[in-house]
Amino acid sequence: MRNVIFGILVVFFALLSCRSDEDSIQRIDQIVNLYMKNSAGQDLLNAKKSGSFTAISMNDINGISDNAPVSFALKATADSTLYIEYIAGARRVTVDSISPADRTYESRITLALTKKLTETTNDVTNDVLRIQYHWTPSVFEVSKVFYNDELKFTKQPGAPNVVTIIK
Repeated sequence: MRNVIFGILVVFFALLSCRSDEDSIQRIDQIVNLYMKNSAGQDLLNAKKSGSFTAISMNDINGISDNAPVSFALKATADSTLYIEYIAGARRVTVDSISPADRTYESRITLALTKKLTETTNDVTNDVLRIQYHWTPSVFEVSKVFYNDELKFTKQPGAPNVVTIIK
């Protein structure tokens, strides 16, 4: 009799643990694709083109140390337009946490963009990329992107996080 009750309990708990709980899955959408063009539409990330940036580096402003490099990938679209793909790496600081189930986080990153002026001189521009994230138990996503304190992107449901900067 004990074995039968024990067997029934084992089967019951096994079935209970197999149920799916769709509410516990959090959707994560944190990839930002950053395009840089001039006013004529020229890709400024292609170092082979005249007037483009020859070097790019990113540093976490909220990092633990002053030198906190942020990783990114330089990728190309089908038509060979280059863009910066930023996935994660910069420290996120809580901006708003009034509700325990709805929070806003922010990362601040400096972009050092180098242009070659002559054989011996370079021009380095330091810009600030600020990314705000929205967190709830069901979603963690990019909500807004600011470039030099100017709003450049606001999240639209289901759309990719594509930011185009005109310099």
